[in-house]
Amino acid sequence: MEDRNQKQSNLAKLRERLASGRMRSARALVASLHTAELARLLESLPLRERAVVWDMVDSEREGDVLVEVADEVRDGLIEGMGTAQLIAAIDGMELDDLADLVAELPETLTQEVLRSLDQQDRERLHQVMSYDEDSAGGLMNVDIVTVRPDVTVEVVLRYLRVRGGVPDGTDSIFVVNRDNEYRGALLLSRLLTADPERTVSEIMLTDVYPIPAEALSEDVVREFENRDLLSAPVTDRRNCVVGRITVDDVVDVIREEAEHSLMGAAGLDEEDDMFAPAARSAGRRALWLGINLATAFIAASVVDLFQTTLDKIVLLAVLMPVVPSMGGIAGTQSLTIMTRAIALGQIDRSNAGGIFKKEIFVGVLNGVLWASVVAVFTYLWFGDWRIGAVIAGAMGMNLVVAAGAGFAVPLALKRIGVDPALAGGVVLTTVTDVVGYMSFLGLGAAFLV
Repeated sequence: MEDRNQKQSNLAKLRERLASGRMRSARALVASLHTAELARLLESLPLRERAVVWDMVDSEREGDVLVEVADEVRDGLIEGMGTAQLIAAIDGMELDDLADLVAELPETLTQEVLRSLDQQDRERLHQVMSYDEDSAGGLMNVDIVTVRPDVTVEVVLRYLRVRGGVPDGTDSIFVVNRDNEYRGALLLSRLLTADPERTVSEIMLTDVYPIPAEALSEDVVREFENRDLLSAPVTDRRNCVVGRITVDDVVDVIREEAEHSLMGAAGLDEEDDMFAPAARSAGRRALWLGINLATAFIAASVVDLFQTTLDKIVLLAVLMPVVPSMGGIAGTQSLTIMTRAIALGQIDRSNAGGIFKKEIFVGVLNGVLWASVVAVFTYLWFGDWRIGAVIAGAMGMNLVVAAGAGFAVPLALKRIGVDPALAGGVVLTTVTDVVGYMSFLGLGAAFLV
């Protein structure tokens, strides 16, 4: 909460200084902000003010800021930069950050950036970019320090002094053999306190296991969480060390996944710029509105099948929204639990059956409870026990189906390669609406007409 208030305070200060023409003071505020804070601030500014503030950013920081901002905001900032300015901005950037940035550039700019690098950095950049961006290889930083297990602590310390230091975020040095195969990790804390005559093999840790470069980013997050890691080595298929992942990289993944789940539930992209032109935003949102409209017509066609029943018993039209609404809520609860379980890797073939039975049983219990409540309420309202029985039966069926659909829909979407967070809500709503209307109006037609 304090960080959020500080961000709002900085935003208010900056806009006040810009409005009053105090550019020197505004520039000083921009210079005082951390790179990530500055990125969030830029995302919070309308396009015109954003352009003014971007001009105030020191050229040495521009590359780091471009990595931090959302994709659409980054694209807008890059559009206003010349090739020479962009190349100057990326000078000295960490290769993992540079890989993220280069992957989003137009092909012509990418080639210019690659030509500006020396041969070694170009090869290392190609190495990082050869992996999927959502894998351990795509997250890793190739700037690492490795040592052999047979050298002494004194030799390692002398090597580090000659090297001039260690990369930022380094808490351990990786131990490899002559073929660069991973053997263990040497904590800096142990290195600084060990007897200089002891060998690395005597004080290194052998239970710090590497992460395969092909591992998914969600698996990387899980490894860091389960093992309380600050950093971890990344190895290729031959068990050779190719890079490292640090906890700040993992925090970025967690934030991106949280934003994706939140925005995806509404069919939106977390990388969209909230200050983008209205026409562009409307175009992006139109797709899911169109899909939702199509599913609404499916539900409407079910209602149309029972038009004769509705003409005879108008009271059914009054109560009709209740059943699909309750089903939608119950289904969303199951859907949310399942989507989270999939994201955390908590569900597989061994436990899926048990979870399905549990969700169905929850649906049965809630179905009995709320069917009874709505039956009594409907009888007191309309004085007709038959209508109460019909809506109770329909609600009971829909709550059970909703629980089952909430379980099955995200698994089915995941299997066919569709993000459950993005499409699950639309599919589930269609199921609960169709089943709700069908059961309620079908029972009404069978027992009331």
